[in-house]
Amino acid sequence: MTASAAELLATAPCGVFSIDVDSGRILYANAAAARITARSRDTLVGVAVADLFTAEFGPVLTDLIVAASTSDYDSPIAASAHLDGAPEGASPTAVSMLANSLRAESGALTVTMTLHNETERRVREKDLVDARRNAEAAQDDAEAALDRSQHALGASEQARKQAEAEKTQVQILASTLQRTLLPPILSAPHGMNVAAHYHPVSIDEVGGDFYDVFPLDTNTWGFFLGDVSGKGAGAAAVTSLTRYTLRAAAVFDRNPISVLENLNTVLHHEFHGDDPRFCTVVFGTITPGPDSAVVDLASGGHPPALLVTRDAEVEYVNTAGGQLVGALSEPHFASASVTLRAGDVMAFYTDGLTEAIVGPGRTRFDDDGSLESFVTERGPTTAAKIVDDLTALLASFGDGLQDDVALLAFGVPSTVTDASTGP
Repeated sequence: MTASAAELLATAPCGVFSIDVDSGRILYANAAAARITARSRDTLVGVAVADLFTAEFGPVLTDLIVAASTSDYDSPIAASAHLDGAPEGASPTAVSMLANSLRAESGALTVTMTLHNETERRVREKDLVDARRNAEAAQDDAEAALDRSQHALGASEQARKQAEAEKTQVQILASTLQRTLLPPILSAPHGMNVAAHYHPVSIDEVGGDFYDVFPLDTNTWGFFLGDVSGKGAGAAAVTSLTRYTLRAAAVFDRNPISVLENLNTVLHHEFHGDDPRFCTVVFGTITPGPDSAVVDLASGGHPPALLVTRDAEVEYVNTAGGQLVGALSEPHFASASVTLRAGDVMAFYTDGLTEAIVGPGRTRFDDDGSLESFVTERGPTTAAKIVDDLTALLASFGDGLQDDVALLAFGVPSTVTDASTGP
C-alpha cells in the first residue's frame, strides 16, 4: 500500500483491523479501531481478535474469519457483535463489521475487518437526517421568503403605479386650476404690443403668481401682475379673489392707489385670522397715444418694473416704499407715471426671477444687479423679445429657481406694423 493510502486508512472514520488467519491475532489497527474498542493502537496489535468481543460471539467470529479467508475479496462478509469490557452496569458496545480476505506478497493470508460503532453510526445517521430536515426546512423558509418578497414587490409596484397615477392626476388638476387663474388671451392696448409668460417651479402645486391685461374703456387699459403668499389651494383661492377684486375695483375707480387700497380692504378682512394671506401687486393703467403711451401705476411691495428705452438705456421705475397688500389695515402704496415713446418697453416680473439661487456661492441672482445688466446687454428690445430672453434666463437657473415666475411686458412699436400681442 502506498504512503498516501496508509495515511487515509489510518485516519479513516471507521475502525480497521488486519488479522492473521492462522493465529487470529491483530496485525494492524487504525485510530478509529482504537477509539471504538477503547484501547490504544499499540495494545491492540498482537491481541486475539476474539478477546475483543463478548463470549457468545466467539463461534460467530471464528466462522466469519474462516468464511472471509475462503471467499472472494470483492464479496465482504457482514456480521454484528458486542465488544467485551463494558463498564459494570453499562450495555456492551454494539458494532457492525465487514470482513474481506487478502493474501500478502509473502503468501500469508490475512483478513481485513472494518468496524462501525452502532451508537456512533445511529448518531451520524440522525445528524444526517436532522441536517437534511433542516436543509429542507431552510429551503421551505427560503421559498416562503421568496414568495413574500415577490408578493411585497408586486404590492410595491402596484403602490408605485397608484402613486404615479395619483401624482399625474394632481398635476393635471394643478395645471387646470393654474390655467383658470391666468387670462387665456391678453388684450393689447391699441397700437401697442404685449407679451407674457408664466413659469411654474413645480407642476405638482398651484402657484400664487398672476397677471392680466383688460380694457377699461375705448382709450384706457388696465393691467396687473402680482404674487400671492404660499402655494396650493389656499393660494389659488387668494389669487382668484385678488384678480376679480382688482378688475372690479378698477371699474369704479381706476386710480392705481385706490385700486390697491380696495384690494387691501378685501384681503385684510378675509385673511387676517389664523391663516393670514397677503400679496405683492403692481396695478396700472395704460393710455395709448399716436406714437406713445402713458402708464400710471402703483406698487404694493412689488419689485420695480424695468424700463428699456429705444436707445437701449435701462432703468427701474421707482416705486420704493410700497407695502404688502393685505398684511396691514392701512398700508402705504407707491405710485409712478411713465410715458413710453416709440421703441420703449416696460417689463414686469415676480420675485421668483430675482431671488433664484445661482453660482458656486449660492447667492440670489439679483443681489449684485444682475437683472439690469442682463437686460442692458441685450440692447433695444420689444415686449415679445424681452419676455423670450427672460424665459430663457429662467430655464438656465435649473434647480436654483425656487419659486414661480410671472412675466409681463408692454411696448410701443417703432412702427405701426411692429404692433403684436404675445401669449
